Amino acid sequence: MSHPSRLPSPLASTLAALLLAGCASMSGSAPAPVASAAAESSQDDEPTVTLTLLHVNDVYQFTPVDFGARGGLGRLSTLRKQVLAESPNTLFLMAGDTLGPSVESTFHKGKQMIDAWNALGLDYAVLGNHEFDFGPDVMRQRMKESHFTWLGANVMDKKTGRTFGDTPPFVIRDVGGVKVGIFGVLLGKTKYSSKPGPDVYFTDTCAKARELVPQMRKQGAQIIIGLTHLFVAEDKVLARCAPIDLIIGGHEHVMMQAVSNGTPIVKMSSEARELGRVTLHVGTRSHKLKSMDFDVLPLTPEVPEDPAFATAMREYDALTAELSQPVGRTAVALDASEEANRTRETNLASFVADAYRKATGAEVALINGGSIRSDSVLRPGPLLRRDVLAIHPYPGSVVSIEVTGAVLRQALEQGVSRSAEEADPGRFPQVSGIHYAFDICRPAGDRIVRVTVNGEPLDPKRTYTLATNSYMAEGGDGYTMFKGAKYRVSPQKGKTTQDVLRDAFASTEAISPVTYGRIERLRGGSRDLAKADDPNAPTCPTAAAQAAH
Repeated sequence: MSHPSRLPSPLASTLAALLLAGCASMSGSAPAPVASAAAESSQDDEPTVTLTLLHVNDVYQFTPVDFGARGGLGRLSTLRKQVLAESPNTLFLMAGDTLGPSVESTFHKGKQMIDAWNALGLDYAVLGNHEFDFGPDVMRQRMKESHFTWLGANVMDKKTGRTFGDTPPFVIRDVGGVKVGIFGVLLGKTKYSSKPGPDVYFTDTCAKARELVPQMRKQGAQIIIGLTHLFVAEDKVLARCAPIDLIIGGHEHVMMQAVSNGTPIVKMSSEARELGRVTLHVGTRSHKLKSMDFDVLPLTPEVPEDPAFATAMREYDALTAELSQPVGRTAVALDASEEANRTRETNLASFVADAYRKATGAEVALINGGSIRSDSVLRPGPLLRRDVLAIHPYPGSVVSIEVTGAVLRQALEQGVSRSAEEADPGRFPQVSGIHYAFDICRPAGDRIVRVTVNGEPLDPKRTYTLATNSYMAEGGDGYTMFKGAKYRVSPQKGKTTQDVLRDAFASTEAISPVTYGRIERLRGGSRDLAKADDPNAPTCPTAAAQAAH
């Protein structure tokens, strides 16, 4: 059997170097007595059993991504079978986030992903924040449909006093004669970022690890694995809370590796662009972990799709074909990334705002950056129906309302009111017909320093027609100043956001939007290029310094 193709990645060497450095710097270690050298040599000669852990995270669709260049669970199925043929002592893990958001999930609420993981032979998955996008009842149903085991030791149900969906606090699995213990934890921010419902709450992950790891050891676990859906900073804290041999995580959508308290932490990027493989070598007599190897297996067109997987997913063929229908073309890359659209002007956000304005005949347009959901960069080439639904997955209408200049300024203040406090606030205002500047060093509610409308200074007493989406017009994302405004185009008469975007994509042979300098972000009066969570970002000047400036 040929070996799966591998990415020449620095992952293994980086982790090895970090682990060696960590071992060398452990406090309290002393040189081993000479008398123990023979015992250590004997220990080094101990036979080992090899265990393999395959892992992915943040996988929202089963078809390839990046115009077919990466991902695809049919390819992953092929790689998994190749690895199983070489290493039968294998566990397949998924570190959270799969039910939503995706285009297919707007139709099937994540059922298609459960079918995919069942077909793949997934062993264990930790709950991710997006598992609750359709509410707790849908999640419970998806758990019943799963042929694999969900984990979420810190996700609790107020009504039962037990874990949500009665997920086990941990599992201990005999793999090749080695007892592998796995527990899963999820970030508490899920309470606010998704829809777990009022009866679901999240306990402290550190306290949970301190509680569970000794129990797992007492019940015979020889290897302890944390399967997490946390920020890497939280993973690092978790590693210092209890003795964990390995943390396999998700959530960040980028491949990363770290070591904390001697515990390796590994994550793959999103959409199964690659398959992570960790090889554990465990002593057959001591049952202790002797060493680890790390590999990254790329999912590219060179990896054939597994026909058995395609057969299992056949019921979704019609939807996949429909979503692949072209609706337009772009001559330039379209920035649909979440971070960009929630912090600054992008060519796609300006294009969407222009489309809303044109569709309603309004003087200006204002949309929340969080309404652009794809979180990707669309390369030049065909635009598909899938792209429309990925950008605007949620139902809503494009409307036009009447607002005074004072209300418009108030809306802009609301839009930037969290720009200094959050890395990517969804309320961030993307605009058409408006140019504005804001300073994150000023207090919320007084950050807008300059506004022009179609080249003229904003008139607080004048009435303007404003295009936006029905969610914002009804007060969504904190835009309560729009509630009660007179409609020029009502939600009932306005086109859907998806129809307006599709029409705009089809309006010319190939679109080529650019940025226009509509939004200027300042830090203490100077142009600000740093991200909100950048630890190296310059600090805001003092009030005295600003006054002097």
